[in-house]
Amino acid sequence: MHGLRSFVVLALFTASVATAGADETAPSLIANGRVDDAIAVLDGKISASPNDALAHNLLCRAYFSVGEWDAGISECERAVSLEPGNGQFHLWLGRLYGEKAERSLFFQAARLARKVRDQFEAAVDLSPRSVEARTDLAEFYVEAPGIVGGGRDKAERQASSLAGIDQATAFWVEARIREKQGDFSSAERSYRDAIRASHGRASAWLNLGLFYKHRSEWEAMEQALIRVRPAPRDRPEALVDAAEILIRTERNLPEAVQLLRAYLESTSKVEQAPAFKAHFLLGNAEERLGNTQRAVAEYREALSLAREFQPARQALQRVSR
Repeated sequence: MHGLRSFVVLALFTASVATAGADETAPSLIANGRVDDAIAVLDGKISASPNDALAHNLLCRAYFSVGEWDAGISECERAVSLEPGNGQFHLWLGRLYGEKAERSLFFQAARLARKVRDQFEAAVDLSPRSVEARTDLAEFYVEAPGIVGGGRDKAERQASSLAGIDQATAFWVEARIREKQGDFSSAERSYRDAIRASHGRASAWLNLGLFYKHRSEWEAMEQALIRVRPAPRDRPEALVDAAEILIRTERNLPEAVQLLRAYLESTSKVEQAPAFKAHFLLGNAEERLGNTQRAVAEYREALSLAREFQPARQALQRVSR
């Protein structure tokens, strides 16, 4: 998953949300994938309190989850303008710019990439001990060309800073740097160092699986990903991410189903893997397994939570023909 979007796809940690000042149900609605309800709640909150920075940030994140990048950018920019000293708001604005850049033509993408860098650097400056801010910034430095502010030396400085905060994540950044350099043996060692330093947490096994996917080492990828479900769940969305990789590569679809059902049955859903996305992916897996009626049911469930989620709508149309 290389490219400007990868720093979002591979971010290791769930955002911690302070809910003071906005409707306290909104973060829960987003985490549980009830995006339509969350947007309605937040629209009402903003109508009553137009300068509620957190409500604008949460609305941005709701739009992010369904891929409405322009609407999300507008809300995140508003949040930052209202509360420029909040590192988390800068982080989310950078993520939205990154998604928009991934889908833009070269010159616009370059302009947006510089905005990504500026927002991530602001997030780190404001919250220097934020692991998620430093990992997103490090991944940007790894992936982006020097003309827009990328650079290996900058990524290595982030790894050094992370070593005193979260050693496993520091190993992960080192692994990404070595992988980008083409030093795959060193990269693999660093990914495994991250597994050891984290005591085998789910996200570390997921990242090793991603490394093998990039290398088209399918058996090794599958062996890493089957370690995700029983591993300590430091990052619940790792279950969904692992399932998505298995589905996209058409490897061990029954395990993908188990991963998604484990996530949907858990009480630890997070906004990085909204329930509507998990239902959509479960529909993908069931469709590939030949279980058309189960797939239809999952696509409909996804749309009941996020009616504008176009991938589910298109999939439902396809299997209902």
